[in-house]
Amino acid sequence: MTATPTRPAATAPPTAPLTAHPLSLLTAEEVSANREVVDAAGLLGPDTRFVYVGLLEAPKAELLAHAEGDPFRRTVASILVDRASGAATSVVVDVSAGAVESTRAIDALAEGQGPILDEEFEDIEQILLASDDWLAAMAKRGIDPAMVRAVPLSAGNFGDPAEQGRRMCRVLAFLQLDEADLPWAHPIDGVCAYVDLTERSVFAVADNAMMDVPMERGEWNAEPHGSPTRTDLKPIEITQPEGPSFTVTDNLIEWANWQFRFTFDVREGLVLHQLGWKDDAAPGGVRPIVNRASIPEMVVPYGDPAPSRYWINYFDQGEYIFGRYTNSLELGCDCLGEITYVDAVIADEKGEPRTLTNAICLHEEDYGVLWKHTDLFNGMAETRRQRRLVISFFLTIGNYDYGFYWYLYLDGTIELEAKATGIVFTSAYTGPDGFATEMAPGLGAPFHQHLFSARLDMAVDGHTNAVDEVDAVRVPVSDVNPYGNAFRQQHTRLRTELEARRHADNLASRTWLVTNPERTNRLGQPVGYALHPEGQPTLLADPSSVIARRGAFGTHHLWVSAHDDGHRWPAGEIVNQSPGTDGLERYVEQDRDIDGADIVLWHTFGLTHFPRPEDWPVMPVDYTGFTLKPVGFFDRNPALDVPAGTTPHCRGMK
Repeated sequence: MTATPTRPAATAPPTAPLTAHPLSLLTAEEVSANREVVDAAGLLGPDTRFVYVGLLEAPKAELLAHAEGDPFRRTVASILVDRASGAATSVVVDVSAGAVESTRAIDALAEGQGPILDEEFEDIEQILLASDDWLAAMAKRGIDPAMVRAVPLSAGNFGDPAEQGRRMCRVLAFLQLDEADLPWAHPIDGVCAYVDLTERSVFAVADNAMMDVPMERGEWNAEPHGSPTRTDLKPIEITQPEGPSFTVTDNLIEWANWQFRFTFDVREGLVLHQLGWKDDAAPGGVRPIVNRASIPEMVVPYGDPAPSRYWINYFDQGEYIFGRYTNSLELGCDCLGEITYVDAVIADEKGEPRTLTNAICLHEEDYGVLWKHTDLFNGMAETRRQRRLVISFFLTIGNYDYGFYWYLYLDGTIELEAKATGIVFTSAYTGPDGFATEMAPGLGAPFHQHLFSARLDMAVDGHTNAVDEVDAVRVPVSDVNPYGNAFRQQHTRLRTELEARRHADNLASRTWLVTNPERTNRLGQPVGYALHPEGQPTLLADPSSVIARRGAFGTHHLWVSAHDDGHRWPAGEIVNQSPGTDGLERYVEQDRDIDGADIVLWHTFGLTHFPRPEDWPVMPVDYTGFTLKPVGFFDRNPALDVPAGTTPHCRGMK
């Protein structure tokens, strides 16, 4: 829909103090000013809630042209949900000028519903207790409704006429035996309530099967299992007597040769900006590598086709705005060593500022050997230690906990690691031919995936980049290869957006090399960075399924699009109950030229989780991610300048 300009109020507009940089972190003053402007424009009623508030970054061209001292403005984007009607509105406010720039009504049928409010989910148990059909379903099972913990979940969009345009959720239930009991151990399976969030009522109860409720408690501490807390682990202390090697100025971080800014968006989470390698010979003293890097979407599709569970697919960012559940990190628990913490400011559902204390953790880690050699001929015996800069955050959403860690290394490597832990979502166990693992007697954990989408706005030595798919290939026996031992790299240029929808191939050691055709190293090779995928499965649901349409980004490991400031969300701007018509498939449908262009890489990575008994009752961390490695970006090993250690061997002495 077309955005509608809105006149600001005639009175003096509320404005926020200017930040140090266009990409500075969102401030409490800006959140407050945003609310005041929205209110002054007559957009707030007694039932209006702010489900999303975030910095709307200036267009890329403006940010690249910005120099210190230049004037700039700051804008804030909001999504409002009216609880009385269910209507959602997108609003953009210039908080520097105190003016509403635009408003747009979100079309519930064409686009979907606004994201889910915490306030809506907090009402669910009372809504269920007012439903005769729900109470009858519990009575049939001999369950006291007061002991039932309701778990409301995003509903998806399956084309049911009774659900079209209705703001809703689906609710599964778990039994909690007492206040200390983990309800996840006792799923009440086979029954599901459909709740209208606007009417605040149950409009259907799908009671499909009577299934036994598992009754063994999910004890997360060791003592009930006959294993006292161990006492044989000695303390590990990590100290930096001279302090950390990095500096933080506003939100600009400098460490070793690295320089970048970071922001925190309540939907995207941690975002890295203008990531580059300091080089005195480069314009501005920095060689750009990635203009903007984030993980803007994830989906958790479940593989259980049971009538009460076939619909379970969470888009934790687009549907739930997961950054609001960010943990306040604790020294010695979440982060270890010489730690710098950074708070993040978001908005609560009334639009007031809310500070997430210690939301972001910044520190250095020793990472073993960086490079080493003892030479047979010249007596060289050298070792250097690797070190990495870590910037991270952790959140809890429902039963799962996720950590996102960006690592920068001394040799120019960039890595993203996602950590998944928490408690697996549970079901009744139906047997070995079902779609779940038995975790405890009668307790199942359905098979599922965690698929993340990375958005990498590449800028390898500038904004004219190209992508080659690079495979390891055998060379057939021939006059050139008479002994059959030869193999080489095969480079295939990806020239258009549709051609660049690709899958990983670990058997070919496939990488995707981003080069700048206008820049070469001293050997005449184009400078580049290669994306190394893990190559785990993409979306396993059938291509005809609803989730394959709504989560289409998960159907390929790689997408490449021509840069567009408005293309930020892999599953579309509006995800909750969306029909699946927005997002990456729409972004690339024009099949634009990407060979020597300003391009964005979108990388799908993740976990395919067939739960193990060892994942119960609390799951040890599972890891997934990707790596970007320099390929010809440097003329030689960029870590030759790392000093030796303090022992004689490290200093090259025998």
